[in-house]
Amino acid sequence: MSNHLFDAIRRAARVDAVFIETAEGRVLTYGEMLDQSGRIASALHALGVRPGDRVAVQVEKSPEALMLYLACVRAGAVYLPLNPAYTLTEVDYFIGDAEPRLVVCQPKTLEGVTTVATRHDARVETLDESGGGSLMDLAREEEPEFPDAERGADDLAAILYTSGTTGRSKGAMLTHNNLLSNASTLCDYWQFSASDRLIHALPIFHTHGLFVASNVVLLSGASMFFLPKFDANEVLRLMPSSTVMMGVPTFYVRLTQQEALTREAAANMRLFVSGSAPLLAETHRAFQRMTGLAILERYGMTETNMNTSNPYDGERIAGTVGHPLPGVSLRIADPETGNPLLDGETGMIEVKGPNVFKGYWRMPEKTQTEFRADGFFVTGDLGKIDDRGYVHIVGRGKDLVISGGYNIYPKEVEAEIDQLAGVIESAVIGVPHPDFGEGVTAVVVKRADSTLDERSILDGLADRLARYKQPKRVIFVEDLPRNTMGKVQKNRLRELCADLYSG
Repeated sequence: MSNHLFDAIRRAARVDAVFIETAEGRVLTYGEMLDQSGRIASALHALGVRPGDRVAVQVEKSPEALMLYLACVRAGAVYLPLNPAYTLTEVDYFIGDAEPRLVVCQPKTLEGVTTVATRHDARVETLDESGGGSLMDLAREEEPEFPDAERGADDLAAILYTSGTTGRSKGAMLTHNNLLSNASTLCDYWQFSASDRLIHALPIFHTHGLFVASNVVLLSGASMFFLPKFDANEVLRLMPSSTVMMGVPTFYVRLTQQEALTREAAANMRLFVSGSAPLLAETHRAFQRMTGLAILERYGMTETNMNTSNPYDGERIAGTVGHPLPGVSLRIADPETGNPLLDGETGMIEVKGPNVFKGYWRMPEKTQTEFRADGFFVTGDLGKIDDRGYVHIVGRGKDLVISGGYNIYPKEVEAEIDQLAGVIESAVIGVPHPDFGEGVTAVVVKRADSTLDERSILDGLADRLARYKQPKRVIFVEDLPRNTMGKVQKNRLRELCADLYSG
C-alpha cells in the first residue's frame, strides 16, 4: 500500500525526535505523532469516513487539530479546513457545497453546527483547543497502528475555499503531489534540516500555516514551537532557541515596534519568511536594521501553493517576491490575449508546475476559464519581471483586499452591506493600514431619510461576516464615482480614503 504524501512524512520521521512543543511546555515527538494520527485515522474509519470523503474542520489551533489533518491524509480523506471565525451562514454554504461525511467543530459551536450539518446529512464530532472533545474520546479507544489508505500523486488531499470577486466561494482541489512537491522544493530551497526549530504562530486553516509551515517541518524532520496565535513578546522569548519563523507582514510590523528586537535577540535565527500579503519596503528595511537579517519574501496562493521566493543565498530585494521556484514556470502575459510580455512589462502573472491545483471543486467551467490552453494558471495578480529576474507584484486584477494576511473579497462584504435597511449601495476597498497592511473600508450611499451611522452598519454585519472581513471604518458619500460604462471607480475611492488610517 502506498500513500503518496504520508509515506514521505513517515520516511522523514525520527520517532524519538521532538516534533511539537507548545507554549505550555507540552512536547510531542514524531513517534507520538505517528501514534496519535493513527488513532484518529482509525476513529475516522470507524465513523464511516472512506477514501475520497471530505472531512470539514472548524476548530481552534492545537496539536490535535494538526494530527487530524495528518489522520485525514492517512485515511485517504479530503481535508477541508474552515476558519473558526466563519459564521454559521458561511459554514452552511461550505458544508452544502463540499458535502463532507464528517464535520469536526468546537464544543461551544456544537449546537449551531449540528443544525447545519444535519441539514446536509453530515455527522458532527468535537475537538477543543486543549485536545479534548468527542473525536479524541473515540480516538483514545483505537489502536495506534493504522493501515494507511492507498493514495496516488493525483488523488485529492485537501480542499481549501477561496472566494471569488463574484459569486460564491470556490473550493481549490489540492492533490497529494501538489502538497508534497511544493513542500519538498521549499525544504531544499530554504535549506531546512532536522536541526531547525520553527516558530509557528500562524493559523492552520490557511495554506501558509497548514501546508507551507507544517509540511516543511514534517518533511525535514525539524521541530516547532506551536503557538496558538502571534504574540510579539512570546516570539522574542523563543528566538534564542529557534532558527526560523514564518509570518505575515503584520507579524513583522509588530516585531519592529519592540525595543527588544535586536541583533542579540535574533542571533540564533537563520531565516525569517514573510508571505500571504505584500511586505512594505519600510518594514523590510527596519527589520534588517534592527536584526541584521533580511526578511525573505515569497509569493503563493491557495490554488498554487508557493510560486516564487527571494533567494536563500543571494540578495533579498525589498518589494519583490524573488524568482520562480525550481520546477515552477512563471510568465507575464497580456490579460486579454494571453500573449507573453517582455521583461519589464506589466501584465497578468501566470504559473504552471506540480504545485498548481487540480481545479475548482464541482466547477469545471470555472476551472476551464482560469487555465490557458497550454496549462498555465491565470493567477489574477498583475506583475512584472525585472532585468535580474525578480518578480514584482504590482496589483491585483481581482480587486482583492488583503488584511492581516487574510484575503477579503469586496463583493462578499458589499452584498451583506447592501442588504441593510437604509443602504442604497456600497463599495468596499482596501486602504493602507500601518498594522494590517490594508484596512477593509466600506464606502456607503444611504437613503436621504435614513439614520444609519457607522456603528449601526458595523453592528449589522457582526453576525453575518467573519470578524476579519468586517470593515474597520465606514465612510458615507452622496454618490459612488463611476466611469462612462457605469463601473464604480474604486481607484478614486482609494484616493479619497488614502490617509484614513495614517493618523
